[in-house]
Amino acid sequence: MAAHPGEVAISIVDERLAEEAAPLVRQLVEDRVASRLTAQDPTLWGPDAESEARVRLSWTSLATTSRPLLAEIDALRAELAAEGIDRVVLAGMGGSSLAPEVITATAGVPLVVLDTTDPGQVADALAGELARTVLVVSSKSGSTVETDSHRRVFTAALAEEGLDPARHIVVVTDPGSPLEKTSVEAGYRRVFQADPDVGGRYSALTAFGLVPAGLAGADIAGLLDDAEAAVPVLSGDSEDNPALVLAAALGAAHARGAEKVVLADTGSGTKGFGDWAEQLVAESTGKNGTGLLPVVVEGPQSPGFSNAGDDATAVSIGSPADGAKVGTTGSLGGLILLWEYATAVVGKLLAINPFDQPDVEAAKKAARALLDSSDAPQPSPAFVSGPVEVHPSEGLLPDGTDSLAGAVHALLASAPAAGYLSVQAYLDRLDDASAALLRTLLARASGLQTTFGWGPRFLHSTGQYHKGGHQNGVFLQITGAVEQDLAVPERPYTLGGLQVAQALGDGQVLAGHGRPVLRLHFTDRAAGLARLVEALAEVGR
Repeated sequence: MAAHPGEVAISIVDERLAEEAAPLVRQLVEDRVASRLTAQDPTLWGPDAESEARVRLSWTSLATTSRPLLAEIDALRAELAAEGIDRVVLAGMGGSSLAPEVITATAGVPLVVLDTTDPGQVADALAGELARTVLVVSSKSGSTVETDSHRRVFTAALAEEGLDPARHIVVVTDPGSPLEKTSVEAGYRRVFQADPDVGGRYSALTAFGLVPAGLAGADIAGLLDDAEAAVPVLSGDSEDNPALVLAAALGAAHARGAEKVVLADTGSGTKGFGDWAEQLVAESTGKNGTGLLPVVVEGPQSPGFSNAGDDATAVSIGSPADGAKVGTTGSLGGLILLWEYATAVVGKLLAINPFDQPDVEAAKKAARALLDSSDAPQPSPAFVSGPVEVHPSEGLLPDGTDSLAGAVHALLASAPAAGYLSVQAYLDRLDDASAALLRTLLARASGLQTTFGWGPRFLHSTGQYHKGGHQNGVFLQITGAVEQDLAVPERPYTLGGLQVAQALGDGQVLAGHGRPVLRLHFTDRAAGLARLVEALAEVGR
């Protein structure tokens, strides 16, 4: 397909997939799906989804309706700069952090993102010069436990430095939310109201994406310009509409068993787009026992992409690379809108509601229950291998298993045909960044499509799919000892306590779904990771 100047384009490289997608595209055009979506027609997904869709479709017009924010953000940035405040820290989870992170990373401007409960990572953010820091607290309701904890910790730290916390805190939330009330009462410097008719994962072009990115110095006006340039083609009822083609390709692939979408950047110029798209696709489609699982890989030569099997569709973000079945190209603003349109349309093809997340709350409830029973004894490991404590779900390990390699092998062997492995690292994604190498190592050792997520941020992303999507995943959790914990002011728990409760709670929910879970606790993080890598060499032989 020819590219539209300044907009977006798609190419289906795989001829079989192109043939299978073609009739779906024609049907979508005949049903005027693109124009109806742009017109915010809530009936597209059937009567069961209509009430939710009615209050979740304003994202289709954000390229225009978000324009008034630009002057407000520019004015606040100038005001802060005049006071020497030029370091932006963002406290937000899911869509509240993933979009600003990809926008600022692509623009090459600094933004400190707090989407973690790891005490070490939060302490690193606190170690910056607080007098120069503005904290953007970003949450639709303000009830998100991680973000509320960050707000409390920073408020106390600012006050300890002799600074007025209210002058250093900016809030983005929905109008009328509890957080808005709290913020007004506290006298925070500025409260931005986001469009309430946009769900978190579709909120990149709302105040949730634009405020932190704009304060950090990204060209958010250009981002909206690029999105606006893509609107005519994405809203058109045409067989050349890239969103319809992408949705049809993914829908056709899923119909024949390709339930995973492997995403690799192939020179798109964006940074971290796959992580943003991961949440969009997983949380929108992973429910009712179906859906598309995004697998974000390091590059087109990574295991899982170049050798994608029949259960996966390899998609390039950028020019199609060897092994790709589909490629999408365009500016960041255009790509955001393209994938939002396509994901909403895939929901229609899969007969699900792409705007709810019915299985996300289960892990939150389990974590809260564990926090409320903090006096309960910690689970004992099945065995210990040096700096690694091994905690399997019931029945996972064969009798007599006493080696780390044996435990990992048992987990991998428990995966069903066309299953997947999810690696979940409840660690510091800065200081423990090398843990991300486990994705490649485990993908090679297992031959499974393998995802990697930092906990707890993945709970606001692929966490929905794990519980609501295809029930063929196996799960490797990694937790680590905390050297210096951080108390959460006015709360009966620490960040370290919250972090382990989130891991244990999600593990309980997964095990309750009958999924195999292996938790490895590193009593020494560096030594534990090294020991695990050694064990994987044994597993791979």
